[in-house]
Amino acid sequence: MLTEAFRTTLLAFAAIGAGLTWLAVSTARIPVSSPDRLVAELRLAQIAALLLVLSAGAYIGLAVAHDPPPQGVGFDIAFAVGFLVAAATTMVRDPRQALTILALAFAAHAVIDVAHRPGWLPDGIAPRWYFLGCAIYDVYIGALCYLPILKR
Repeated sequence: MLTEAFRTTLLAFAAIGAGLTWLAVSTARIPVSSPDRLVAELRLAQIAALLLVLSAGAYIGLAVAHDPPPQGVGFDIAFAVGFLVAAATTMVRDPRQALTILALAFAAHAVIDVAHRPGWLPDGIAPRWYFLGCAIYDVYIGALCYLPILKR
């Protein structure tokens, strides 16, 4: 059963995904030699880094919402901090490097999402469909991050 919180979260992430799609496609259309391309890549990297932190932080919120928290939830918190560090490092990188790091980080986050399903990580903190949906979303966002790099 979908709660109001999950429906709202789904709608928010869909809107963010649509906005990021528009930004990635617009960035990829700008000629590589244009200075506007560098600025657009920087904006895309910054927004994607914020989204990575938000996505990873969701697991902290899910873990804290359970009383008592499921066994192994410390791994989720550690991974969330790791993704925060990855996102923070992109802020001081060249936009192309940042987008590559973010694409890899979103792929890694998808692996973490999938690891919840077979029980390697706590699977009781969210419905099963949530993990699969998050993994698909992460792969999609990672591909969007890499799109401007492919269009070089």
